Parts: sequence; C-alpha cells; structure tokens
Amino acid sequence: MCGHVGFESLPEQLVDRSIQQGFCFNILCVGETGIGKSTLINTLFNTNFEELESSHFCPCVRLRAQTYQLQESNVHLKLTIVNTVGFGDQINKEESYQPIINYIDDQFEAYLQEELKIKRALFNYHDSRIHVCLYFIAPTGHSLRTLDLLTMKSLDSKVNIIPLIAKADTISKSELQKFKMKLMSELVLNGVHIYQFPTDDDTTAKINGAMNGHLPFAVVGSMDEIQVGNKMVKARQYPWGIVQVENENHCDFVKLREMLICTNMEDLREQTHMRHYELYRRCKLEGMGFSDVGPENKPLSLQETYEAKRHEFYGERQRKEEEMKQMFVQRVKEKEAILKEAERELQAKFEHLKRIHQEERMKLEEKRRILEEESISFSKKKTTCDLFQSQSFMASSSSIKKDKDRKKESGYQLALLCFEVRAVEISDGHKDAEEGREGHSSRGWLE
Repeated sequence: MCGHVGFESLPEQLVDRSIQQGFCFNILCVGETGIGKSTLINTLFNTNFEELESSHFCPCVRLRAQTYQLQESNVHLKLTIVNTVGFGDQINKEESYQPIINYIDDQFEAYLQEELKIKRALFNYHDSRIHVCLYFIAPTGHSLRTLDLLTMKSLDSKVNIIPLIAKADTISKSELQKFKMKLMSELVLNGVHIYQFPTDDDTTAKINGAMNGHLPFAVVGSMDEIQVGNKMVKARQYPWGIVQVENENHCDFVKLREMLICTNMEDLREQTHMRHYELYRRCKLEGMGFSDVGPENKPLSLQETYEAKRHEFYGERQRKEEEMKQMFVQRVKEKEAILKEAERELQAKFEHLKRIHQEERMKLEEKRRILEEESISFSKKKTTCDLFQSQSFMASSSSIKKDKDRKKESGYQLALLCFEVRAVEISDGHKDAEEGREGHSSRGWLE
C-alpha cells in the first residue's frame, strides 16, 4: 500500500463496540454445602454478593442462578453465579449430577432455539450458557470421591471444568502437593478432561503453560481484612497465625484470579461457544436427521436435507397410516366377532328364557283353570248351603212361634188360676177378720 487507508483502526472499533455492548460471564459452582463456594466468589470479584444460606437437608439437588451487574473502569460485566444447592447432601447420591446436566443442556437449548428463529435477536439476547465450572473438592488428602469422578466425567463434554481444592489452609504443604498429584492422576486414569489454559497465543503461552502445571488450584477465600505490617490484607485469622488470601506462598488464589478473570475469560467464552455448544448443536441436529453430506458423501444443502427428511417423514407417515388402517380393520373384525359371539349367547339365553316363560305361562293357565272350577264349585256349594240354612231357619222360626204361643196361653191360664186363688183367699180373709183368731191365721197363711 502506498498510503494510509484507515482500517488499522478496526481493532479500536471492535473494542469500542464491545465496551458499549458490555460482556456477560456465567460461572457454575459445584460442591457440597459449606465448602466455601460463596466466599470464594465474593473474594474473586471483591464484592459481597447477596447469597441465601443453604441447608444440609435438601431432598434433592437444585440450581439457583443469580445475576449481578458489575462495573470496573468503563467496562460493564453481567455476571451470573449458578450455585448447586444440596449437592452431595442426600443419602442416595446416584443422580445428584443429573440436575446440573439438565440445567446446562437447557441453556444450550434456549440459545439454539433463539438461533433457529426467523427473526433473531442475538444482539440483545442474554446468553445464559455456562462458561466455566468451578468444581470444589474437599481437602481430604486422600482421593476423589466416586460422586466427584462421575460428576466431572458427565460434565467435561458440556462445560469448561477448573478443579479447585477448597479450604486449602486445612492441609499441610507437603500433603497438599501429594494430594494434587493424586487428583490429577485419578482424573487422567478415569478419562476426565478438565480445562487446559491455551498455549497457542505467544503472549500468554508461557504463563498458561506454567499454570497448567499447578492444577488443581488450592484456594482460600475470605472477605475479612486484617492488618499485617503496615497494610490491610484479606486473610483468615487462626490461633496459630494468619493465612493471607493473596499471598501465593499460602494458597493459589492469585493464580486462579489471574487465569480465570484477567487472562482467559474470553477464551472460556469462546471455548463454550465453539466447542461445547457446537457439540450440543451438532448432536441435536443429527438427532433430528440433518446431515452435511449425502449417501455418496456429496455435500448437501439445508434445503436438500429438509426435502429428504420431508420425503422420509412422508413415507414413514404413509407406512404408519397403512399400519394403523390394517390394525383398525383387524380390531374391527375382532370386535365384530366378539359382538357376534355375544349376540349368539344373548339369543340362546333369550330362547331359553322364552321357553321357560312359556312353560310357566302354561302352568299358570292350568292353575287358573283349576282355580276357576273350584270357584264355581264353591259358589254352587255356598248357594245350596244358603238355601238349606234359610229353610232350617224358617222351620225353627215357626216352631219357636208355636212354643211362644203355647207359653203365652199357659201363662194366661196360670195368671187366671192365680187370680182365682187370690180372690178366694181375699174372701177367706174377710171371713177371718170377722172371726178373729181364724182370720189371724188366715193372714199368716196368705203371707
């Protein structure tokens, strides 16, 4: 070129555009409750984030995401901290890592759906994909737990994993070095791929190569400031002394902050998009039937793949429709056979009941005829009896009347006789009254 054109200012334009848009960074903290995840995050960003206390009695593992707006100089950072609540606290830890995998896949799926929209808004889209996973390992000094191996093995293809030995001030330096070597050998032996700081850039190759040899980092977190000499430092006060968080002789906190935030934050974002998200996207599209090459290894466009998939789907639909029709016809025939058999059974039962009904009806008619004959005979007998009773009553009535007449006549005769006797006695009484004693005796006889 013979003169100044001006595209040398393109990096400055990109920097200005990036500063205007701002940046986002998402951190996943995996570790058991009380291991120091929140304290370390607060120390890393020199901010007291509002964190809810977690309980050791959670029935299942759940993920809690909180987003914060940070600013340093003129750079804005949207920081999302995703904490695993209840991880490793259950008695059955078999599926403790499954909610973490589901959460990471859900963020990939949300980004993929945004990309597949006709009208996309990726410029303003809040990228919630996890850029780095800080895996906190308990400082036991022995080996990794089975849960740790299974979790990291399940996550290494989905997220950048940086293993950390939490609360490194609880283990001696000699034991710490042995513990680091043992952890790395176990990770290699079990095929767990952790994030390696890139060495392809000449400006950071040396420091990143050196830091890869310090993995996993042994860290200590604290927001307490203690005076050491003439300055205030973040440290932890113990009866036997002070552990300074930013002292590289005490822990690897400075190395972690340098590698995570100052040097490789953009590489973590790029690795998430170019490696882990692309792997998820490829598997998802291949699962849907899309491919870049045809049967003869010829390149296929998206339209050709869509048409091939459409014809395949149409043929599959026709085949299933035919199968469903045949199945429907078969089921209809089976149902008709069942209904016919049931109809025959009902007809046989109806004939049987009809025959029984006819027999019962004939028996009832016979009983009715017999009853009518008995009723007629009874009526005749009753009429004869009534006639006989009336004749007997008339005969007895005439005899009773004759007896009454006789009794009456006898009564009249008796009364007449008594009257005559009385008349005689009265006449005799008059005679006695005249005669004296004889009359007294006559009255006594009369009485």
